[in-house]
Amino acid sequence: MLAALMGVNAIASDIQTNDNPKKLTAIFSYATFHQKDIGSYIETYLSFDAWNLNFVKSGNTYQATVEILITVSQNDSIEIVKKYDLKSPAITSSDADRFNFLDVQRFAIANGIHDMKVQLRDKNSAAEPVTISQQLAIYYDNKRPAMSSVQMMSNVSPTSTPNILSRGGYDMEPYINDFVPEQIGTINYYCEVYNIHSETKDQYVYSSAYIEVQETGRIIEDMTTTTRYESDTVIPIFGTIDISKLPSGNYNLVVDIRNKHNDKMLYKKVPFIRSNPAANTALEETPASLTFAAEITDESLMNEYIEALAPIANEMERRDIYALIKKPGIEEKQVFLYRFWTRRDALNADGAWREYRERIEYVNSHFSWPKTKGIHTDRGRVYLQYGPPDFVRDEKNFVSTRYIGGGVNINQSSDPNERAVDLQAPVVSKQGQIFYLPYQLWRYNNLKGDDANRCFIFWDEFRSGFYKLLHSNAKGEVRDSLWERRLSNNQLPEEMQGEVGDQFNRGY
Repeated sequence: MLAALMGVNAIASDIQTNDNPKKLTAIFSYATFHQKDIGSYIETYLSFDAWNLNFVKSGNTYQATVEILITVSQNDSIEIVKKYDLKSPAITSSDADRFNFLDVQRFAIANGIHDMKVQLRDKNSAAEPVTISQQLAIYYDNKRPAMSSVQMMSNVSPTSTPNILSRGGYDMEPYINDFVPEQIGTINYYCEVYNIHSETKDQYVYSSAYIEVQETGRIIEDMTTTTRYESDTVIPIFGTIDISKLPSGNYNLVVDIRNKHNDKMLYKKVPFIRSNPAANTALEETPASLTFAAEITDESLMNEYIEALAPIANEMERRDIYALIKKPGIEEKQVFLYRFWTRRDALNADGAWREYRERIEYVNSHFSWPKTKGIHTDRGRVYLQYGPPDFVRDEKNFVSTRYIGGGVNINQSSDPNERAVDLQAPVVSKQGQIFYLPYQLWRYNNLKGDDANRCFIFWDEFRSGFYKLLHSNAKGEVRDSLWERRLSNNQLPEEMQGEVGDQFNRGY
């Protein structure tokens, strides 16, 4: 599911009902499903802020109109084109526009990778259209187990007249924003499971839904639900989770399907942002003297712990960190440490801190150098920021023998006047040993917010045992196009990739 905010400044014109320019905004989302008789299909959702549209008078009421164009293509071939006008609910006063309204469309679509484009235009404005493009992948069939998108629902009510929102006897209005404010105390969710009986036969399956912390993956134990279902070709999954006590933070709604042996067979995640100041306030009112932070009474150790938070802190927190460690007194530092971790994992701040403290102890034990603590080294910073790498290659005296250059053949005539370059002769390649300085290659299979398999090269430039970060392909990290030439003490030609370059590209 995609949720995106789209907006553009509208141009004031004589058809506006007020003097303020409007800004068309909409939240767009989609979900994919499957039916045996029609195959795969997609539902699109557009939620409009009425107060950002231009209303015109028609009779005794006012109404806004949005022109919507949806196109879906595959390999430059247009599959779906739908253009239509969406009219807002009519209002009796041009000032009564403080509401949202939803548009839902449904399209049959083939399996594969598709390019979807949605274009919106306020028909009562001279502004340019708003466009969003999205690539989507759909793979369902009538045999293999699969799971539809998971939808959060803003409203669920019994169906009186079947409509596009009807499912299983209920009208389900999707909640398509990834922001969940404190006014919302429960999450309703819906999804469908297909063909699970092909593997489970007549056995029961279990669906679990739970909330997990995005940063740590920790499951909020008292915000889980499990339901047993009879195995079938299609299983509708619907449930509710109470999140009234869920503090502000970044979370995932996770729904998984397990067999009777508790083996996870299918699962989907929906990320969301929670705002719940009341729950945060209750936690922050806990005196630091009654928490894990009070266990640290050595101020020099506290200063070290506070400084070690810098790799995972935001800019404002880093400013506070460097100011705090220069000030005497431990109480304020205890409060800072406590609040730092409650902001990240409000329900298990103690556990999150102790896990991170293990990283601090590890880097100080393994990466310290005379007069330099591990937390102040490049390897220490990377380990603290990203955690332990998934793979490490440690080379102290790596030597490579491979192609390192070449030249052109020269005619070997005894007459000097006949000695010239023979352009038709094969190139003479040279073989030679390349000696590399000590280095470590770290690979991370998955870094949050980055692509898979990101690597770091640390080198011991002076063979002293002190390693510095030389090059990485991770976002925001040091990059040096001549890193391998430097690592080989300039033995490797500038434009040539050596064996360690191959290792970096492979990740091992």
